Amino acid sequence: MKKYFDVLRKCKLFDGIEDGDLNKMLTCLGAKVEHFDKKYTVFSEGSPAKHIGIVLSGSVQVIQIDYYGNRNILMEAEPSDMVAEAFACAETEALPVAVVANEPCEVMFINCGHILHTCSNNCGFHQQMIFNLMKNLAVKTIEFHKKLEITSKRSTREKLLAYLSMYAKKTGKKRFRIPFDRQELADYLEVDRSGLSAEISKMKKEEIIDCNKNLFVLM
Repeated sequence: MKKYFDVLRKCKLFDGIEDGDLNKMLTCLGAKVEHFDKKYTVFSEGSPAKHIGIVLSGSVQVIQIDYYGNRNILMEAEPSDMVAEAFACAETEALPVAVVANEPCEVMFINCGHILHTCSNNCGFHQQMIFNLMKNLAVKTIEFHKKLEITSKRSTREKLLAYLSMYAKKTGKKRFRIPFDRQELADYLEVDRSGLSAEISKMKKEEIIDCNKNLFVLM
């Protein structure tokens, strides 16, 4: 597990945990690591929500597919990010989302019950981990509300500009790469891909934005 320490130190779950405790902690929690090829399912929709996933390499997407097969990308998770923690903490009987590998990746699985319920060894790090987990859930709630602010806009243009403005603020730059291709961006914004492409072309002609694939510039 030591080869993953550099990534795990950046994971919010392990804030305030000393390196000397980290290996012992992972053993106590029964942490397991699995590799997934691109497009493979990490968590299946409808499966029991018991485990927290920590992305160690590559990236995954949390997606929701409706009755008609329309895909909504809720978020993308990169190394050190957690996925499915809210559903695991809530002990949801069936996951309402799926987590899919966006590229070849490694994911660490930790049974949430091993975090929330202290073990017989009375490990001192449990309280810190519970605090870290609750703080991360609060941050994720805020991020989810930001997405709602974007997708609640009426037009495709308003949604796109809201997303690009948010990303520009996040990076502190007017020139940046987003983590989505065109179809994925359409799925995230909950709009039709052809309509999105047409709107991007119009905005380029109006010199509101410039872009090349996933590289965008706010003019």
